[in-house]
Amino acid sequence: MPNSFPDLKGRLVRTRGARAAMAVGLALSMGGCAVDRLATATTTPAPDYWNNHPIEMTEAPSWLSVFPGPGRMDRATEARLKQFAKEFKESGVGQVEVLYPQGASNEASLRSALPEIRRVLGAAGVSGYLSVGNYQPKSPDAAQPIRLAFRALRARVANKCGEWPTDLASAGSLDGWQNRPYWNFGCSYQNMIAQQVDDPRDLAAPRADTPIDVEMRRRAIEKVRSGSDPTTGWSVSVGGVAG
Repeated sequence: MPNSFPDLKGRLVRTRGARAAMAVGLALSMGGCAVDRLATATTTPAPDYWNNHPIEMTEAPSWLSVFPGPGRMDRATEARLKQFAKEFKESGVGQVEVLYPQGASNEASLRSALPEIRRVLGAAGVSGYLSVGNYQPKSPDAAQPIRLAFRALRARVANKCGEWPTDLASAGSLDGWQNRPYWNFGCSYQNMIAQQVDDPRDLAAPRADTPIDVEMRRRAIEKVRSGSDPTTGWSVSVGGVAG
């Protein structure tokens, strides 16, 4: 037994060494796979419609046409002007242009409404940014509006939708048989996003954090401290239908 002990120990050491070598090799092979997966993930291409129909930023005019009556301005027109002034203060660039129709049948009454337009816009905070001019109406006999405009940042799709540079599935060639999205794919979707986004700058970077609602947070913390449910309790009342 003593003579066989060194041989047994040697064999045991060699077995442990083989196991250690196998473990190191397995770790290296797994590490190589992990690196390969990481490199593959970073080369994932963007969707085709991002490249075919990109959304770009541009300065474009925002228009408002109003038909003010004689005398003091009516409430509906005044409300439209206030909303227009609010949009100008949020995203407008340069001056507000006020254009009246030169040579129109109602030119005199519209020009008499210019002071009222100045008053409403000034009360809304855009005084000092007005530029008064005129435009040529296409039909002088028809009632023409006063047009207000300012330039603002807008989002739009760089190219037009509805173009078909290649066939969907050509019978005379291999065009359309590559199992790739067709050219117009995603164009209307990109246009919808560009038209409906509240602030085009949101497409370039997220908005900054707004201040917290202190009263809301305080009420929730007090409920938690008192052991009550901090969620809002909604009550629904169902009324009968009158016959």
